[in-house]
Amino acid sequence: MAKIVIDKERCKGCEFCIPVCPKNLITMSQRLNSKGYHSAEPVKGEECTACGLCYLICPDIAIEVWK
Repeated sequence: MAKIVIDKERCKGCEFCIPVCPKNLITMSQRLNSKGYHSAEPVKGEECTACGLCYLICPDIAIEVWK
């Protein structure tokens, strides 16, 4: 089982990870982090295949992918 972990405080809301996910498992949070950004958040994490594309594209190194 794989899962996506996003550090909400490190994420600046660039949204690069959203279109790159082949399973559409990432969305933007409605809540703001302490820096005032809407961060990305995983949805339906149980469907993650651990492809790592979101991890590779994240410029803030805010995403971890676990198998």
